[in-house]
Amino acid sequence: MIPHRMLLILAATLACLQAAPRPNIIFILTDDLGYGDYGVFFQNLRKAKGDRTEPWHITPQLDQMAAEGLQLRHYYCPAPVCAPSRGSLLHGVHQGHANIRDNQFDQALGDNHTLASVLRAAGYSTAAIGKWGLQGNSGPNKVKGPQSKGDPKFWPAYPTKRGFDFFHGYVRHRDGHRHYPKEDQKELWENDKEISAYFDKCFTTDLFTARAKKWIADQKQSAPDQPFFLYLAYDTPHAILQLPPSPFPKEGLKWLGRKGKMINSAVGEKDSYMHPDYAKATWDHDKNPATPETSWPDVYQRYATNVRRIDDCVGDLINHLKKLNIDENTLIVFTTDNGPSKESYLPEGYRPDFFNSFGPFDGIKRDVWEGGIRAGALVRWPDGTPKGSMSDSPCQAHDWLATFAELAGVDAPARSDGISLVPTLTGNPGQKPSRVYVEYKVGGKTPDYPEFQKSRQKQARGQMQMIRFGDHVGVRYNVKKHAEPFEIYNVAKDPKQTKNLAKALPDLQRKMHDEVLRLRRPHPKAPRPYDFQFIPALPSMETKPGVTWSAYQSDTPWLGKLENLKSGPSHTAPSLEEIKTSPGESVLVAGYLEVPHDDTYTFHLATDGQALLRIHNATVIDAGFRTSKNGASASIKLKAGKHPFRLYRKDSGKHFSLKRETHPKEVLSSIPPNMLSH
Repeated sequence: MIPHRMLLILAATLACLQAAPRPNIIFILTDDLGYGDYGVFFQNLRKAKGDRTEPWHITPQLDQMAAEGLQLRHYYCPAPVCAPSRGSLLHGVHQGHANIRDNQFDQALGDNHTLASVLRAAGYSTAAIGKWGLQGNSGPNKVKGPQSKGDPKFWPAYPTKRGFDFFHGYVRHRDGHRHYPKEDQKELWENDKEISAYFDKCFTTDLFTARAKKWIADQKQSAPDQPFFLYLAYDTPHAILQLPPSPFPKEGLKWLGRKGKMINSAVGEKDSYMHPDYAKATWDHDKNPATPETSWPDVYQRYATNVRRIDDCVGDLINHLKKLNIDENTLIVFTTDNGPSKESYLPEGYRPDFFNSFGPFDGIKRDVWEGGIRAGALVRWPDGTPKGSMSDSPCQAHDWLATFAELAGVDAPARSDGISLVPTLTGNPGQKPSRVYVEYKVGGKTPDYPEFQKSRQKQARGQMQMIRFGDHVGVRYNVKKHAEPFEIYNVAKDPKQTKNLAKALPDLQRKMHDEVLRLRRPHPKAPRPYDFQFIPALPSMETKPGVTWSAYQSDTPWLGKLENLKSGPSHTAPSLEEIKTSPGESVLVAGYLEVPHDDTYTFHLATDGQALLRIHNATVIDAGFRTSKNGASASIKLKAGKHPFRLYRKDSGKHFSLKRETHPKEVLSSIPPNMLSH
């Protein structure tokens, strides 16, 4: 049941909206699917070309979804590997602010706002079905004792502790490498129960889809007027490339709920069914049309079958929504967590260049070239999204939190990094530009596939970084120090990133160097060579003393971003202490911090409510989710000059302070008026 207070909050918020009723939201995330594996993005072009040396597979259901909705062709995942990618998605922050970075598998998703917690507070029923891998207390650093055995009581970031009402699926990252829970002896959880013993011959792609269908049907029956959010996270076509046990049921997948036969496709033999389109597929392996063609190697038949099974499941899910008469106002997003992998976990090796699963790009999983991070996405929402639409505007996974919050009628949390994509989804003007940013460290090298540029074949990865401004992408590999230049490419005209424009664009080079320092914060478990650089100030400008501030009436129980809400009159104040707020009122303070010399500046924020401090676009102090009586402190290295800041507040107005430590005595003091301007 939704609390009475929340119903009043929602009523007040929704009264201001002139949009259609809030949509149901289904977010489908695949594991290691490549941009080039979508038929509508790439495989259909291979098929149309008809080159027998270039095999193809098809995704008819995804193609139909694209025809009925929107293609986001310049959509990026947060990171080129699954754990940080999923963590950033769920928290609504890019990798410069994420608490899970690099290869921190099975780490705890931070105790902060998530897609699920925001939507649940807005009145949505929420469920996560499929792969999780963000639970904490697992992997190589797992703690000893009962936590190591696996128990939701001891997993600090279990899905039901991060905003989801319901969970069914794999918890550990490694369990998602195999796709038959019972036969492969992998733990399958539903809320607080481990249930794998019941699931004979259940292939996870089918299993997660069937469970999703049942959950949706149960929601429709028990709370027909309550919108829902479903995070459906497949663990395929990742890893071992196991096959389903049987053909896809003509009547669609069904949840039977009987021990030993939980779903209707759990018949036949484990790992046995090859899709007939691929079981006898052949290709011109030696590029000689005069010689007989040979069969596709087994591992590629398996891969194509895995992708086709996902495709069948998406079509089945949409048909299910139609039968329930809820498909018109259900928004479905389909995408992938990172670029295609070269791993099969089988004796026979797998290479994604057989189908060119990386599409028209260079790079694969663990690369920050376009092939590793350009995920692409499809959106279907009949009530809101024009059919057959397409967007080439760059956007990234952290934008979904702001998007879904707007659709739910609430303000996104202040800490979120994204912008709402509602104008793009609805085909309306006014879309704000997204901030696309990736940082990642891993060993190894970019593969030497002949399709890739010679200069980056076997290129050492190491510390990598990517940022996008408009059509231009800046990329750095094996970064040793911040002074190293970005390679710059116009990916709208040059998607394979063949022509480095860095020498021709010195101003953009400087902008990229400055912005990657201004938008991120260091992470102690993911050190970067640019962590201790001084953040550059803005160019000299004329400003006035004091700061500006505006009050907002925000109905959300959290501290919102506020910029998208209607504010009261704008005011100026000579100091932060002069700003007085009323209980429950939200305030946004903006201005410049003018620091006298290059130094490390420490700020201390104390409040009886909620507050968040951003300097440039970096979140320096986040007290917007949980505050402490002692307040919160953070240090930041600033070059002399003016630095823009935004201070978000929601408190009583009686117990708030933002102080700095003066150097060298390090005595807390109020920020003096001569440091503040607007």
